[in-house]
Amino acid sequence: MKKIVSILMAAAMVFALAGCTPPEPPTEPTNPTPAPTDPPTEPPTDPTDPPIVIPAVEGSANVFYQIFVGSFSDSNGDGIGDLRGIINRFDYLNDGDPLSETSLGIEGIWLTPIFDSPSYHKYDAKDYYTVDPKFGTEEDLRELIDLAHSRGVKIILDLVINHTASSHPWFTEFRKAHIAGDTENPYYDYYSWTDNPTKNKFGPIGNSGHHYECNFSGSMPELNYDNQEVRQAMVDLAKYYLDLGVDGFRFDAAKYIYMGDEPRNAEFWQWYMAQLRAIKPDIYTVAEVWDGDGVTIPYFAATNCFNFSMSQVSGQIANTAKAGDVNVFTDYTQLYLSRIKEQNTDAMLISFIANHDMDRAAGFLTVASGQAKVAANLLLLSPGSPFIYYGEEIGLKGSRGGANTDANRRLAMNWGDGDTVANPEGTTYSSGQTNGTVAEHLTNPESLFHHYRKLILIRKANPEIAYGEYQALTVPDSKAGGFLSTWNGNTVAVFHNTTTRTMTIDLSAVTDVELTALAAVVGAGASLEGNILTIEGQTSVVLR
Repeated sequence: MKKIVSILMAAAMVFALAGCTPPEPPTEPTNPTPAPTDPPTEPPTDPTDPPIVIPAVEGSANVFYQIFVGSFSDSNGDGIGDLRGIINRFDYLNDGDPLSETSLGIEGIWLTPIFDSPSYHKYDAKDYYTVDPKFGTEEDLRELIDLAHSRGVKIILDLVINHTASSHPWFTEFRKAHIAGDTENPYYDYYSWTDNPTKNKFGPIGNSGHHYECNFSGSMPELNYDNQEVRQAMVDLAKYYLDLGVDGFRFDAAKYIYMGDEPRNAEFWQWYMAQLRAIKPDIYTVAEVWDGDGVTIPYFAATNCFNFSMSQVSGQIANTAKAGDVNVFTDYTQLYLSRIKEQNTDAMLISFIANHDMDRAAGFLTVASGQAKVAANLLLLSPGSPFIYYGEEIGLKGSRGGANTDANRRLAMNWGDGDTVANPEGTTYSSGQTNGTVAEHLTNPESLFHHYRKLILIRKANPEIAYGEYQALTVPDSKAGGFLSTWNGNTVAVFHNTTTRTMTIDLSAVTDVELTALAAVVGAGASLEGNILTIEGQTSVVLR
């Protein structure tokens, strides 16, 4: 029997606001690629063996990193994060070296909106075809895309198409046309409006007697997708950035196209995605449908969606990481996968712990308790395409708090090396960042950063986890649990012990698959002797 008492690696890769009023300071909404290559070479049977290099897996089950652009890294000293700042920090994200110990090794980046906008958050575009000058230029965007692609990293843009800023020229023309009664103006029906506002949220259009729909704020008017010109304008917009080189989009507020009418929303997204796939067949997209699974799952007929049931303080990941029952977690995951694949056989689990609209995970999954690392295990050793919110890998803090401002959830990345990026406007968060800077994490091999980095390597070395057919395993009379995942004829098993006690599992009692190799251990330690797997507290393992 071999005792493994440290984090080890198997292998590495090659490479709601009140009713609308007239325009006011903007408030942000709150609320298949090429087939994989052949299976990797057989992994070492002892996780202490030297790492081996395996072929890169081409596919869509990427580990993504969400960047709130204005808060990430400042390149010009104005205190605002920008595209050049991301370029300068790209080695931190992925330096192209699979064995690097100073790079996360992420495989995709979600950029929050970068279009010209009157707000700090940019979720209200006034010009979709111009990069906001505070963030840089289109040339910067092109350079970032080229750099990302040279490292095998996808870039997706946050596309907000349900509403624009009230300062958008379209809305200026729309408002002018209604006040003048000019029904011949081509923008007269560009936005959703009524003369009898009985549902949703509406604001007056001057003295016309008409009201425009504005579900988030008076400064965010909702576009009218019964207008074919609006639909075509948004196809043209997506084509522009796809032609520029982006790999796809994150769709904000997807259920607000036809607020309160889910069948029409589903119809729209199927139509829209058909147009986009005709432009780029291997486009990567994920929609924000912030709701329960019953509402979200029908959208999978058109596009993958984030799984909100796994996120936040009361989500599946957090509940399980706090010494919860892993069997409940794996049973839920299997049921969820079966339901989304009924809608689309290519559907993927898109999991995350928190994002820019939520209190940061470090507030409810602390580093000191070990729960932050356990949650990372659950997130990254799961199927599909997981998302990491910038700073999550160093335990960055931030919560809305009594000030009720989302700016507190989007605080400046804590680099610790003199970066001039500052907290966004409206921030009131005053608690110190006690989990350390990036600079400190990089020099501590036991840090949360290195934990995330090693998990991404394990995931790359065992692509069955991301791509395989998932089968939950029930461990009788135990909170420890796991699953099998089979892909291209190879099977791996992942087991988690989220408690602080050592657990023993008789593998012959939970699966007929012969598992003989302890390929990776993340946590305090584990051992495999015959069919008996022993997992120490807050530890996860990969078996082959």
